[in-house]
Amino acid sequence: MSQPRRGVPVQWEDALSTTNHDHHVYVLMGVSGSGKSAVASEVAHQLHAAFLDGDFLHPRSNITKMASGEPLNDDDRTPWLQALNDAAFAMQRTNKVSLIVCSALKKSYRDILRKGNPNLSFIYLKGDFDVIESRLKARKGHFFKTQMLVDAV
Repeated sequence: MSQPRRGVPVQWEDALSTTNHDHHVYVLMGVSGSGKSAVASEVAHQLHAAFLDGDFLHPRSNITKMASGEPLNDDDRTPWLQALNDAAFAMQRTNKVSLIVCSALKKSYRDILRKGNPNLSFIYLKGDFDVIESRLKARKGHFFKTQMLVDAV
């Protein structure tokens, strides 16, 4: 295995060396609390890449619904996923490498994110249920409620 460049973990180095990453978007996906934002933020810093937390593009109605403990349905998610697809194209215009974090748990969601974009890849962050649950319980002020984790996995 090669040594990581600029502090990038080897697995990222390998992913970047096997993919055409010129103006490429990597979507870090997984359930809430899986570490998507923490990992993407650090990788973006190491690579001097653009970073977008997909939660910031949720419409107010989605945030209100999740904050009340109600999971989103496909109709709730579709405009949000389309906004993320638009954001991916916008990020590609001015950045060599971009990172977006969002759940993207269903293939149909990933299809919307990928639509018309061959330079977009997914990286799935999977974690132990108990670890993720403890992270969610420790969060203050986040709209995703711990009881929704069971619905997400």
